[in-house]
Amino acid sequence: MTEIVMFHHVLGRTAALEQIAERLRDAGHLVHVPDLFDGRTFDSIDEGIAFAESIDNDALLGTATAEVQSLPNDIVYLGFSLGSAFAQYLVQNREGARGGIFMYGCVAPDVFGDWPDDVPVHIHAMEDDPFFVEDADAAKALDAAHEKVSLFLYPGSGHLFLERDHDDYDSDAAELALSRIDSFLTSLEIEAY
Repeated sequence: MTEIVMFHHVLGRTAALEQIAERLRDAGHLVHVPDLFDGRTFDSIDEGIAFAESIDNDALLGTATAEVQSLPNDIVYLGFSLGSAFAQYLVQNREGARGGIFMYGCVAPDVFGDWPDDVPVHIHAMEDDPFFVEDADAAKALDAAHEKVSLFLYPGSGHLFLERDHDDYDSDAAELALSRIDSFLTSLEIEAY
């Protein structure tokens, strides 16, 4: 079993993300899904961005960091879009990370300090996702510079391609990404023994 903390995107802790968490639980993992928006969810990315900006990214990062304080250090940080930044921050700044999975987003690593070469990380996004365009260079640089970082780009332009109830959902890309995530988590379990 791998312990995972999963950070939501600007739409909040949606039913689609809960379904993904449940799939991971069904595979035998312990999954925590903190709600950084206190129960608020949004129907559009623009609404969610406006709300997140009204809170301030530093405050959200502080909340995300506080959410993991009672959890063991030896966990996987999984984040979606905005949440991928929180997952990346914790991979880079909290000792003992077992791994990271950044969905739909990636930040230039120097924003958060030194990169931990011993932590395996997956980055998943669609090639022409307009929200990932600014993140693509950072993701490609990480993939090129660090042996344990793997970047997976899927054909298409959807942002939330993993989420069944969203217009961006792409069943083929979603199943391939989830299969890769399953394999990644299994490899981390094997490494632990």
